Amino acid sequence: MRNGLSAQAASAGLLAALIGFASSFAVILRGLGAAGATPTQAASALLALSVAMGVCGILLSVGTRVPVSVVWSTPGAALLISAPPVPGGYGYAVGAFMLASLLVILAGLWTPLGRLVSAIPRSLANAMLAGVLFELCLAPVQALEQQPRDAIIILLVWAAVGRFRRLYAVPAAVVATLILAGLALHHGSTGLQLHPVLTLIEPHFAWATIASVTIPLFVVTMASQNIPGLAVLHMNGYRPSPRLLFASAGFTGFLTAPFGGHMLNLAAITASLCAGPDAHPDPARRWWAAVVAGVGYIFLGLLSGAITTFIALSSPVLIAAVAGLALLGPLGGALAGATAEPAERDAAILTFLIPASGLNFLGIGGAFWGLAAGCAVLAIQGKGLFRRAV
Repeated sequence: MRNGLSAQAASAGLLAALIGFASSFAVILRGLGAAGATPTQAASALLALSVAMGVCGILLSVGTRVPVSVVWSTPGAALLISAPPVPGGYGYAVGAFMLASLLVILAGLWTPLGRLVSAIPRSLANAMLAGVLFELCLAPVQALEQQPRDAIIILLVWAAVGRFRRLYAVPAAVVATLILAGLALHHGSTGLQLHPVLTLIEPHFAWATIASVTIPLFVVTMASQNIPGLAVLHMNGYRPSPRLLFASAGFTGFLTAPFGGHMLNLAAITASLCAGPDAHPDPARRWWAAVVAGVGYIFLGLLSGAITTFIALSSPVLIAAVAGLALLGPLGGALAGATAEPAERDAAILTFLIPASGLNFLGIGGAFWGLAAGCAVLAIQGKGLFRRAV
């Protein structure tokens, strides 16, 4: 068919799904575990997120004829790893996830909030993200001390594949990690749970969790995922409604939260695979690539039970190491963005140092305090957030 699915679009979509999933699922599982999720709850969240982002991407792409890719928030999961433990259990984290998704919906539908988010200097948003990622990216180096042989193998695979195709470097390191983990598993280990079950979690709410999780999760997701994801579509000649995309991703993320999902957003890196020329020479037919990617995410989500159980039985040092490798790219981009504007560099460095230090003040993590401190410095210097918003 002239406007139907092509082999090129199908291959691009499958590649986007495989790379997007393999490059970040270890980060997602670590983040959910740090927020208090049990392996069963993490498997439920992985299933809910994968199916939801697949369905949302398919519906948006079919409805708009634009290659819209919706994915989970990898920076958001990294934030959960670096944040202080959530008091009261995973239910309070789920409540924070729901509120963060509501804020994304409001940012799409209510112009003043969207304008306020856009007014946050990119240097501060990047600095906060870099501070969150910094300690996590030390894991590959720390693995060299604790499991040197396996860590060297993983790093060599990552570097060798990255020499030829950087996009495949992290998935290749994930494959190497899984092989090493599989070889290390004891024969008497618990069998794999192949069929994940959705687990409903009652949400709870607390002011400390809202400040420590909800607000930083919302800001990081909007600044490092939604806005860059929209920019990728613009660069490839697409002009979808930001209100529709943000509100749809936020609403779908809100629906996954009771099952443990933390946040959904527009894809930024893998979006270029579906929206660029590699998906199809004709821009009007590239939306099929996003549809195929959505189907791929749904299929991979059905394997979440086996994936979660396997990871739980594997070496936490190696899982942390490959998660750190997956975050090196975002860390480099965040550091470059944080220091790009000389006039805001002092505020950005302070915003970076506070979360990087692991500060936990009044039960609230450093991501919130870092962003607050950076905004305060800019306000004192006459470059305040609200003046920018106006």
